[in-house]
Amino acid sequence: MRVLVTDPIADRGLDRLRSAGHEVTTAYDVTGERLHGAVADVHGLVVRSGTRVDERLLSAAEELLVVARAGIGVDNIDVEAATEHGVVVANAPEGNVRAAAEHTVAMTFAATRSIPQAHARLKGGEWAKGDYLGREVGEATVGLVGLGRVGQQVARRLDALGSDVVAYDPYISEERADQVGAALVDLDACLERADVLSVHTPLTDETAGLIDEAELAELAGGYLVNCARGGVVDEAALAAAVEGGTLQGAAVDVFADEPVPEDNPLLAVEDVVVTPHLGASTAAAQENVAVSAAEAVLAAFRGEPVVNALNAPSVDESAFPRIEPYLDVAETAGRIATQLLDDRIERVEVAYRGEIAAEKVELVTAAALQGVFAPSEWQVNAVNAHSVAESRGVEVTESKSRQAEDFRSLVTVTVGDGDRSVAVCGTLFADDDPRIVRVDGYRVDAVPEGHTLVARNRDVPGVIGFVGTVLGENDINIAGMFNGRETIGGEALTLYALDDAVPAAVREALLDDDRVTEVRYITLD
Repeated sequence: MRVLVTDPIADRGLDRLRSAGHEVTTAYDVTGERLHGAVADVHGLVVRSGTRVDERLLSAAEELLVVARAGIGVDNIDVEAATEHGVVVANAPEGNVRAAAEHTVAMTFAATRSIPQAHARLKGGEWAKGDYLGREVGEATVGLVGLGRVGQQVARRLDALGSDVVAYDPYISEERADQVGAALVDLDACLERADVLSVHTPLTDETAGLIDEAELAELAGGYLVNCARGGVVDEAALAAAVEGGTLQGAAVDVFADEPVPEDNPLLAVEDVVVTPHLGASTAAAQENVAVSAAEAVLAAFRGEPVVNALNAPSVDESAFPRIEPYLDVAETAGRIATQLLDDRIERVEVAYRGEIAAEKVELVTAAALQGVFAPSEWQVNAVNAHSVAESRGVEVTESKSRQAEDFRSLVTVTVGDGDRSVAVCGTLFADDDPRIVRVDGYRVDAVPEGHTLVARNRDVPGVIGFVGTVLGENDINIAGMFNGRETIGGEALTLYALDDAVPAAVREALLDDDRVTEVRYITLD
């Protein structure tokens, strides 16, 4: 596999990819059309914040399987477009959490104690001891806007210092906030109570410009710290608030445009401490995110769940061995069901019975959908299976039951149009031997592989021999046969595992016998 790295990452990440046997190319200065050409034949792309992964780039990367962000923020990656292209997007949210939290606390002290300003004046020969009267963070109320991974680490550190920590985050529980020493409040209360406000949200449509002139006015007399993402805070409004005395100071590590243009208003205000996006700039953090990104690429190449995938079903590493064998079972059942229906699919139901019902099965359902849509010419995988279903107007449902009749676990994929449906059930024998055990209610015991002929016929003597004769006359060898019937003399269904494909002329010859009521050829290759 080929991996392209377009932003500098630590050598440990590169070494991890190369030691796994993959071809790794670094292209830190390649941009524009040259970059589009460079991604044409790569399977994995590793980026930081400097590379824009948009629809055009994804369209140029026809072989791409995964984009790994060596860091936490993915506002430079069009995740929705990647999903449509079936490309996994993963980040490394844990690797630089401690570094970002420590930098936030450091910037809080820098702003509240005017450390950079005093340093510069002393270096310039001034002993300006009387010009700076700081604020003790341990005696202050600190408001956190966002209580995700970094926000929680900041809360823990400030709580240990004695700060009164309040937080605004509509997506976290009061119990979790209490565990990290923060009290949940709404945004207005957070602004009103805070002596120091620290921002910890990603940049989204919802958070862009979240803190502007009105919010800064509510923070009057306090300080603002932003080490999260540029664009969340209105930079012009913040510069005006500090310069005009509404705020006592600010500390900013991230900017709407990076590198920062010379005319950015924050650079001209003395009481705004600025650093050039250093939140994750520690040796340990850089190694951690590089290795995490590399591991995401390797997992995607192996077809395993990608830890920290943002647009693909994921599962805990300890649980994956329990569901992994059912991925093939579900995909195969989906392939068989959709080929037997041979009509426009309007709905798909994936039912789990027995022990498998106790597991997290989102990834298994995605595999079933991958099987359902695979016979069409759509490029479908576990990443975009649900979005393909949605775009085609296919209703997808999931059901679970701990009862599984004669099986420890059973996965049933049912596909249907407005009038009819086909259900295919699969299971594992001896934990690792996949079998198809029911097709449309008929009990069978079929090994799911290769070329398969599914025939419905009247349950009368001689039919199986007739089918075998026709196949033999056309040099089609039968590798296995699996027969099921409802009642003696009623209708029977037989799966023939074959070594070769069954041409249309052969299928027509079988249907010429009035004992054979339906013939379907399906392929599981």
